[in-house]
Amino acid sequence: MEKQGESEKGKKAFWVSDMEAVFAIFIVLLVFGSINVFSSSFVLAETNFGTPYFFLQRQLINLAAGFFCFVLGCRVNYHRWRSWMGLVVSITILALIAVLLVGTEVNGSKRWLGTAGLQIQPAEVAKLVSLMLISAYAAYRVRNDKPIDILFFNPQYMIVLFMGLLIELEPDGGTMFIVVFVPFVLMCIAGLQHTKVLGMGAVFLTAVAALSFLQPYRLARLKILLDPWADAQGIGYQTVQSLSAIGSGGLTGMGLGMGVSKYSYLPEAHTDFAFAIFSQETGFFGVLLMLVLYAAFTVYGARIANAAADAYGQFLATGILLLISGQAMVNLLMVGGLLPVIGVPLPFISYGGTSLMISMASVGILLNIGQHGTGASRSDRMRAELERDVARKKAARLHLVKK
Repeated sequence: MEKQGESEKGKKAFWVSDMEAVFAIFIVLLVFGSINVFSSSFVLAETNFGTPYFFLQRQLINLAAGFFCFVLGCRVNYHRWRSWMGLVVSITILALIAVLLVGTEVNGSKRWLGTAGLQIQPAEVAKLVSLMLISAYAAYRVRNDKPIDILFFNPQYMIVLFMGLLIELEPDGGTMFIVVFVPFVLMCIAGLQHTKVLGMGAVFLTAVAALSFLQPYRLARLKILLDPWADAQGIGYQTVQSLSAIGSGGLTGMGLGMGVSKYSYLPEAHTDFAFAIFSQETGFFGVLLMLVLYAAFTVYGARIANAAADAYGQFLATGILLLISGQAMVNLLMVGGLLPVIGVPLPFISYGGTSLMISMASVGILLNIGQHGTGASRSDRMRAELERDVARKKAARLHLVKK
């Protein structure tokens, strides 16, 4: 028995903690992303900017800014974001309004604010701010044993809908959907009544249908989804090229830098469709590794959320997982032709500035929740052990009295 105990003590876990696992996976994904950004963009960079390193250099700058956001998320107690919520929400809404007034227009959309030589996308910031706002609301309602409300009975969610409206006016339907839908899912997890869920679901479907008819290109993307080859040179071109890139990767891929789809065949090869180039160059085994990494990130992140010190931490950590893993799933389905092209980047892999910074800040906050939650769960276990010891002693005394 002693030898068995010693052998059990001698065993070492692969991860010291769930936070270490999340951090390690996060770093690996960032490395893969940086390599893929260069591999998928050097042709375009050489053609348009005269150097193959143009996008890689900008990505490294984005990574540096992202690590600052990551450290900020790690170091600042996550409860402080709740106390700063009014200021953060106000700045975000003002930035979303400023985009519509003085934003940089690209391909008919105003999504960026130029400041100090940087391009900031406030809609990406709204993704994190919206789930922070709803996490605080849900935690308050749960703590005070009050039901979760919706629409006009929920001022916080009305603010989220207002931010979604401003984003839709840019227009940016994919980001608007994330900003509005992720907080809704969070409220469902918090205990939103089934009747309200069904009612809100009907509202969402009606809104999607209306927005699709208001923007003809969206309706066309929905129609072509069933058979993108019906208009392979038109609205279905991007999906067809994406599927061709994925299929041509085979088991082991063409090799890093050797993919052919980036040679002006696949639009947005280094941004929204970065995964297609990754699939072509690394093949089935590379895709499998990527899926395992995102799945592991989700599992370990869920463990952090489960061990959070309070309801706010649990909801915020869950919201961050929905944001990162949900975006990953939507991007993969979009690149795989199972969802229409809606412009959702793949976290840590796609080229991007604000989106990368927000994703990295989100991971920092998740780790901060884990830092506080681990201590709380350990103290809870110690308290539970003491309570069990007291209960056992009481039971032993009662047994002796009965005798």
